[in-house]
Amino acid sequence: RIMYPLIIFVVMLSIAAFLFSNYVLPVANLKFYSLLFDVRSQRPEIIIKPGIFYNGIDNYSIRVSSKNKKNNMLYNVMIYDHSNLRGNTSTLIADSGKLALSPNKDFLLIELYHGKKYEELVENPQQWTKTFPHQYQMFDEQKAKIALSGFTFTRSDESLFKEHYRMLNIVQLSKTEDSLRSEYEKFKQSYKLTVCQQVFFRNSYNDTTNKLKDTLHISFKQILARFSKSEQQQIIEMALTTARNQQAYIQTTADEDESKKSWIVKHQIEFHQKFTLAFACLVLFFIGAPLGAIIRRGGLGMPVVVSVLFFILYYILSLTGEKFAKELVLPAWQGIWLSSAILFPIGILLTYNAMTDSNLIPIQKWINAIYSFIDRLKKHRS
Repeated sequence: RIMYPLIIFVVMLSIAAFLFSNYVLPVANLKFYSLLFDVRSQRPEIIIKPGIFYNGIDNYSIRVSSKNKKNNMLYNVMIYDHSNLRGNTSTLIADSGKLALSPNKDFLLIELYHGKKYEELVENPQQWTKTFPHQYQMFDEQKAKIALSGFTFTRSDESLFKEHYRMLNIVQLSKTEDSLRSEYEKFKQSYKLTVCQQVFFRNSYNDTTNKLKDTLHISFKQILARFSKSEQQQIIEMALTTARNQQAYIQTTADEDESKKSWIVKHQIEFHQKFTLAFACLVLFFIGAPLGAIIRRGGLGMPVVVSVLFFILYYILSLTGEKFAKELVLPAWQGIWLSSAILFPIGILLTYNAMTDSNLIPIQKWINAIYSFIDRLKKHRS
C-alpha cells in the first residue's frame, strides 16, 4: 500500500516529463542553439601578436615588431590597406602607434606617430606590366578609423533554426518524417531511372518483348578481334571511362542515400526519445524504490549504491541503443527503447519481490556474498 501513492506520483512525474520534452525542450533548444550559433559567429577580440601579421580585420593586414603592455604602445607598425581590392597598393609604416576599439566596437581607432604612407595610383589593376604614379607622404602624427564588421554581438533570426529536429514536437516530427520519406522515395526512383537508362541497360529496360536466346556464343575477345588495334584501344578506353564514371556516380549516390536515411533516423530518434524520457521515470522508480526493502544490510548507503549502478547500466544501454540506431544497425525504435525493454522487467520483478517478500531475484544473497568477500580480504591482509 505504501507503493501506491508513490506510483501515482511517479506517473504524474512521467506525464510532466513528457510534456516538458514535447513542448518546453524544443523551445529551449531553439533559444540555446541560435544563441550558440551567434556566439560562434562572433569574431574574437583583436589580439595583435608581435612579429605576426594580423588579418582578422577585413581588407587590412597589420604587423608590429613589439608591444608595451603598460601603455599599449605599438612599435614599428606596418599596415597594408586592401580596401580598394587592388593588392598591396597602399601601405602605412610608422615608428609607433596605438590601436583601440570604439565604445560600440564599430570602428578601430588608429593613432600613428612618425611614419610615412606609400600609395600606388593604379588605374587598371589588370595592367601589372606598366608603371604607375604613386604618392609618398610623411607625417608626425596621423589618426584614422577603420570600419569593423563581425565584432559586435548580433542575434540571428530564430526562424532559421526552426526546421531542425531538435526544435520540433512529436506532431511536427511526424509530419517532417513523412515529407522526408516521400523525398527519399523520389530520390530512389530517380536513381533507378538514371541507371537503367544508361547505354548498357537501355535495351533491357525498355524491351518488353520476349528476348531471343543467344545461339552464337561469341565471346568478347572474338568481337574485339574484328576491329583494328587502334579501334580496340579506343573501345577499351571508352569502356573504362564509362565504368569509372558510373562507379563515381554510384558512390556519390550511395553517400547521399546514407545521408538521407541518417537524417530520417535522427527524426525518428528524437520522436521516440520524447517518450523514453518520461518512461525512464517509471523504469528507474520500479528499480530504485524496492531496493530499500530488499537490501537489509548496509543501511541507506547500499541501496543507493545499487540504484546508482542500475542507473549507470540504463545510461550505457541508452547510449549504445542510440548509437546503433544512428549507425543504422537497429531500427530507431528498437535502439531507443533498448534500455527500457531490458530494465523495465527487472524493475517489475524487484517491485514484486518487495511487495510479496518473495525471492525471485536474490539480491540480498548477492549483497551478503559481496560483504563476505570483502571481510575475507580484510582478514587476509591483516
